[in-house]
Amino acid sequence: MAEKAGAAGIGVILTGMGFDGAKGLLKMRQAGAITIGQDAQSSVVYGMPKVAYDIGAVSKQVPLEKISRQIYSILTE
Repeated sequence: MAEKAGAAGIGVILTGMGFDGAKGLLKMRQAGAITIGQDAQSSVVYGMPKVAYDIGAVSKQVPLEKISRQIYSILTE
């Protein structure tokens, strides 16, 4: 996504463990994409979203139930 979509991309990282997704999300953000991370309160496991946030891969952090509205807002701006 980072290479193909660049600044036109939107990346979302949800609850989970590990860091591989966080690295990919960071590449997307560095390419200009808007990136969204699920917040701690709505995550079952805040592992990967936390890593993504900590490394600067997340431009917006929101609860799970607001992610779809956030994407819609980005697309209609």
